[in-house]
Amino acid sequence: MTNILEKTAGLVAFVRTVDSGSFSTAAKLVGASPSAVSKSVARLERRLNVRLIRRSTRTLRLTAEGQAYYERIAPLLRAIEDAEDVVQRAEDAHGLLRVTVPVDLGRALIGTWAEAFVLCHPRIKLEMSVTDRNVDLIRESYDVAVRIGPLRDTNLVGRAMGELPTVLVASPGYAARRGLPRSRDELNDHACLRYRLAGRPSAYAFADGTELIPDGPLDADDGGTLRQAALSGAGIAHLPSFAVADDLAAGRLVTVLPEIAMRSLPVHVLHTFGRQLPVRARLFIEFLVERTGCRMTAGAAGLLEEPSRNTQIQGHAELRPSGAIARRRASRQTLHNA
Repeated sequence: MTNILEKTAGLVAFVRTVDSGSFSTAAKLVGASPSAVSKSVARLERRLNVRLIRRSTRTLRLTAEGQAYYERIAPLLRAIEDAEDVVQRAEDAHGLLRVTVPVDLGRALIGTWAEAFVLCHPRIKLEMSVTDRNVDLIRESYDVAVRIGPLRDTNLVGRAMGELPTVLVASPGYAARRGLPRSRDELNDHACLRYRLAGRPSAYAFADGTELIPDGPLDADDGGTLRQAALSGAGIAHLPSFAVADDLAAGRLVTVLPEIAMRSLPVHVLHTFGRQLPVRARLFIEFLVERTGCRMTAGAAGLLEEPSRNTQIQGHAELRPSGAIARRRASRQTLHNA
């Protein structure tokens, strides 16, 4: 009977290749040569008598068998890593942490957190995706996400970071050409630029609880695109205050309906580890909350208003842990260049 050591040979090389997208990157992660990693995966395929990865000169692609095998093996290896992480001391924290953040917030935060965090914890490697797409952390193998706006149903565990004040803005050119609305109802008569999330336009939400989804000439799933459209005079945009603070100060944009308060957007940091939070993730989340969540102003230098409860969220219907976390390392179908 094949012993356990023989059965596990090549598993790390295989999983690291899938996670990183290439033999060369996997080799750096495991401390071996690309040739050694490739041969280790080939030996695993011979032992299993099945092709796991289809290779070409430029890309690697999982076969159906490779996909199924990865989905079973990757969570087991990650559980072993996480078990070691739980007992790490803060000064010994190490490993890869994959993080996804929204575009505007990510751009503003990168300078704040990246250098300071990496200097404090040089053995933790951050891999950051800056996107407004609502990333599926479990299926896409991310560890931590920063989310802006009301949370949809999720099985993740989270912590409140704070709230982002928002504002309606338009360019002076638009105001001169079309005038500005004098009431929220008059927004329906204007060109309103809408943020689109999960295929649906987000409402213009007011502090008194009312909402409006006006018609408009442009929908976009990127706040930067809406800001540029507003600057060009395309219409009125509803954006986080910090994203347009400099434009307002310079006169490139003006506030629309300044006498009517807009609803602030809640910001949460979510993770996929359940109650067994590895030290590297705990350090990052605490660092993020401390550096950003406690800031009280709306400008670019101080992003968030203080949250009403800056504590671990437990028992919230949208943040309840689930067994789905164990399936967090589902594969990416197409891998990067080898």
